[in-house]
Amino acid sequence: MYQKILVPVDGSSTSDCALKEAIKLARLHHAQLALIHVYEDIFYWVDDSYINYAELQETMRTSGERLLERARAKVEEAGLTAEIKLLEAKNERTANMIVAEAERWQAELIVIGTHGRTGFSRLVLGSVAEGVVRTAPMPVLLIRGK
Repeated sequence: MYQKILVPVDGSSTSDCALKEAIKLARLHHAQLALIHVYEDIFYWVDDSYINYAELQETMRTSGERLLERARAKVEEAGLTAEIKLLEAKNERTANMIVAEAERWQAELIVIGTHGRTGFSRLVLGSVAEGVVRTAPMPVLLIRGK
C-alpha cells in the first residue's frame, strides 16, 4: 500500500514510538523509509554578544546528524534501510519543512509522533504534528507517545 514512508525524528520518546511504527509499516509493505530532522535557526533567540552563534549552530547541526544516525541504526537493526536528511529551518516553520521534504521525496505517508498537548500548553508550544496534518497532501499517521 505505502511504498515511501517519511518519518521526522527529534530524539523524543514520542518520535521513537513513531519510528517503531514506521518500521512495522515498512516491513509489512516492503516500503522505503526516509528519516529527517529539522533543526531551527536560533539567530533571533541568541544575543551574540554573549554566545558564539556559529558554534551553537554547528552544535545543533552535529546533534541532528547524530540523532539521525541513531534512528538509522534502529532501522538497520530491524533489517531495513533508510535514507536520512538533515534540514535547517532558516526561519521556516518546521511543519512546512517536513511537508516540503515529503513532497520532494514523493512520500506516500508521513509517520510523526505527537505529544497530544491540549489547551494552553498546545497554544504556547504549538504543534508540529498538527501543522503537518493541516498542510500535507498525503496521509499522515499520528503516533502518540507512551
